[in-house]
Amino acid sequence: MSATVARKQKRDLAEAGLTVPLWPTAGQAVGVSKSHAYALARRGEFPVRVLRLGAAYRVVTAELQALLGLPTDEVRGGAA
Repeated sequence: MSATVARKQKRDLAEAGLTVPLWPTAGQAVGVSKSHAYALARRGEFPVRVLRLGAAYRVVTAELQALLGLPTDEVRGGAA
């Protein structure tokens, strides 16, 4: 992954809401393909918690940031 892509992903996660899509956001951030991300999610083996909301798969942004070693202390939508 190029440094430019990594910076964009970090910025996108910093600006994200409480959850992000399993694909492309979370899957690409952990370096797996789309099919592998969904297979891991279905088996309960994705490296962070995956929420199934109807047909959508969502990942808790703070957990993904923690996995990637990014700061998680900036609470979105909360009081400072």
